Amino acid sequence: MDSLFQDFPSSMYGFEFDHGGIPVPIYSNPKLVNEFKQSSSPSPDSPVESASPSGTTASPEGHPLDNVPFANEMLNYINEMLMEEDMEEKTCMLQDCLALQAAEKSFYEALGHQYPGLSGPESNSPVSKGRKNFQRDGCDELEDGRSSKQSAVSLEDSEQSEMFDQVLLCKGENDDSPRCSLQNGKLKGSSNGGTTRRKKNGKRSEVVDLWSLLTQCAQAVAINDQRTAHEVLKQISRNVSETGDGTQRLAHYFADALKTRLAGKGAPSYSPLVSNRTSAADILKAYGVYVLACPFKKMVNFYANKKIMEVAEKATTLHIVDFGICYGFQWPCLIQRLSARAGGPPKLRITGVEFPQPGLRPAERVEETGRRLKRYCERFNVPFEYNVIAKKWETIQLEELKINKDEVVVVNCLYRLKNLPDDTLSSTSARDTVLKLIRSINPDLFIHGVANGTYNAPFFVTRFREALFHFSAQFDIFEANVSREDPQRMMYEREILGRDIMNVVACEGTERVERPETYKQWQARTMRAGFKPIPLDEVLVKKVKNLVQSNYHRDFIVDVDGRWMLQGWKGRVIIGLSCWKPVRK
Repeated sequence: MDSLFQDFPSSMYGFEFDHGGIPVPIYSNPKLVNEFKQSSSPSPDSPVESASPSGTTASPEGHPLDNVPFANEMLNYINEMLMEEDMEEKTCMLQDCLALQAAEKSFYEALGHQYPGLSGPESNSPVSKGRKNFQRDGCDELEDGRSSKQSAVSLEDSEQSEMFDQVLLCKGENDDSPRCSLQNGKLKGSSNGGTTRRKKNGKRSEVVDLWSLLTQCAQAVAINDQRTAHEVLKQISRNVSETGDGTQRLAHYFADALKTRLAGKGAPSYSPLVSNRTSAADILKAYGVYVLACPFKKMVNFYANKKIMEVAEKATTLHIVDFGICYGFQWPCLIQRLSARAGGPPKLRITGVEFPQPGLRPAERVEETGRRLKRYCERFNVPFEYNVIAKKWETIQLEELKINKDEVVVVNCLYRLKNLPDDTLSSTSARDTVLKLIRSINPDLFIHGVANGTYNAPFFVTRFREALFHFSAQFDIFEANVSREDPQRMMYEREILGRDIMNVVACEGTERVERPETYKQWQARTMRAGFKPIPLDEVLVKKVKNLVQSNYHRDFIVDVDGRWMLQGWKGRVIIGLSCWKPVRK
């Protein structure tokens, strides 16, 4: 386990990190960095006081976390996870789901049977016919998922958890970590549109337009013009690198995906995760780069948890149904807030809904999440009950959720509905089915976070162009905020962004699991399911804007459209968040 600490030689809990023995500045707000340096790990004896970076005691009128939405608990939680003895041997939960989906599909095809859920034949055309896909976590194809209740979970796991807390918990975005070293110690300006690179040959210079070359190659691949495609790919490969600038890295992964699609002759069977054995610990450390450099996830969690606290102000029991709970990174901060509630904390019930994992215990990894959250509730004296459902979401029945009449119910779903099958194959929409299930719960609050994207077109070239725009923003965020030499940045680009690019470009049918919609499309779906949007909290949105403006790169945006809070980069909307209530009949 010592190897896990090599990237974090200094105090985890104090957020004092060194990179090669030299302190590395991460963010542009030294005041907030200093606040986190002074903080210490939460004490079981005084959970509320330790929740505040300044050490002050929380009060009902103004909880200290209101001013520091990226508090220590997120870091501590991830830190603890990374301390788990077997974390280096495990793979990422979401990746395991994708691997299971791909394996199931290959098994059905080997037997000469149609994959369940497909109502039409697979097309071998290099251009997508709009076939329906299954979840990114498509392992939900297991019909007989598993549900288990945990009121008291044993702590037989070793106190593993210290490094998991380091990556995804309430870590301060302005925290001093080697994962997100700034170039030259300051925010580096992003590339100029990310489309060209100048190549010098002696006294001559040649401008290489990588975007045009990528689009030209995609058009050749779409019509299966292998000769042209290979020629263009050779030209691209001479000018790209996974260690170059943001544009070169973007082009590297798109070219790799085009090459894979071309090798499949229009019907690529490549599943990017079947052979992926990168450990969960490595993925989490890499994900920390994104969490630290980009405010999206932290600001969404901050806003969502604040709204949950409001609706649960007088609740004796708070029941959160979390569709896509995964590792549960959102909840330690909420547990901390609940512990400081005037009159004492309510009983917290969490139903973690996930897609099943491969193997004989499809709910095992989600049960581990429950054990970690239970430890946090014990630390902060919050009564806790955990229930697991690991199966295809569209097959879940209301009775499995165990809703009680005397509890406040909140349904939480952030960014995961995009991995449900879309409407291009079946007359019965899995997305609409899940939204109707949520409506039947009759929740006091439905928090819906979506990944805003237009790269789900059935036509390959159109989808390719839109994906190029979307992922260019992601690479540009890293280029503007993180050192090119940072190994965790390269890991994230390869294992997260590169994998998603491969899936969008090289895969079709059930293998293509990245199928986002725009927030306006999701709004129409949610309203059809019987919900009405709740007006945004203007004060809270203003606070989010101020936090982003004062602590992050100036090109991050926070905007409002109707009743959606939108976040993005350089004018491109990347995620949206809205809150909903059922329409009363």
